[in-house]
Amino acid sequence: MRAARLIKMVLLLQARPSMTAAELARELEVSERTVARDVLSLSEAGVPVYADRGRAGGYRLIGGYRTRLTGLGRSEAEALFLSGVPTALREMGLADAASAARLKVSAALRPELRDAASGAAQRFHLDAPGWYQEPEPPELLPAIADAVWDDRRITARYLRKDTEVARELEPYGLVLKAGVWYLAARVEGDYRVYRVDRFTAVAADEGAGAAGVAEASDGRFSRDESFDLPAFWAERAAQFARSILREEVVLRLSARGVHQLPYVTERAAAREAIARAQAASGPDEQGRLTVTLAVESAEVAYAQLLSLGPEGEILAPGELRTRMAAAARRTAALYA
Repeated sequence: MRAARLIKMVLLLQARPSMTAAELARELEVSERTVARDVLSLSEAGVPVYADRGRAGGYRLIGGYRTRLTGLGRSEAEALFLSGVPTALREMGLADAASAARLKVSAALRPELRDAASGAAQRFHLDAPGWYQEPEPPELLPAIADAVWDDRRITARYLRKDTEVARELEPYGLVLKAGVWYLAARVEGDYRVYRVDRFTAVAADEGAGAAGVAEASDGRFSRDESFDLPAFWAERAAQFARSILREEVVLRLSARGVHQLPYVTERAAAREAIARAQAASGPDEQGRLTVTLAVESAEVAYAQLLSLGPEGEILAPGELRTRMAAAARRTAALYA
């Protein structure tokens, strides 16, 4: 742990002109006294850390000191940050770059640390798709990933329902969600989200002439540095989840049903419905809780809420209650 903290301290000082003891302590989550001891250890190891005295003082590296990674290139460095996601790297066409980056990092390490990469790979693996899903990487994903890395406009054709539309996009970022790739792009000043598997043709300046590619677009765009991909995705994902929940179902749940509901329907909507009901009136004398649940449609609710069995009773709408009752009678007949 201490070795990792010392490395992080060097990298922090390398990235900034100067940092106070308080700033380093906050970043490293240690006391200022520990910072002082770590600086002394670095100095004894030959790392040129200099302490500026006074109220405006702090710590800085002198003599242009830099850590070095034996010729690590930009694409390799970018791929290295994704090396814990091997499937995503492979689908974006970055597997070779990541392999080269890992080799260069290994070459820069002391001999006793060169098995660190393989050791980590045997202890952590991310499998993004959900269970019972065979991932099919979109054919045009590598071309889109290239444009994202290079801040290059693309001209694309995209399937919207049964219609194919043409768009010129500024591709800002890619998101892998439950095995499905999405592109966050700016279009006429507005940020939008596209499913990558719905693109039928993509062209960027450097991609002209490749399979499935139309004529080239106008080159690079100026990225808005204030754009935050994780924050943007979190907001849009929440908006999408809310937008598809257009109907409501009233149901009475047993204590077990309250526990099960978030696992059979949209989790955030279920938890919100349970919280509202508990705050408003709480369980009745039989321990059952009546909730009003936002759902995508009656058809979807029927498929989802059937799995509650006797732990949930539909009260409204009447048509759904009648349908659930009929399903219960058919099920009872099978086990009669």
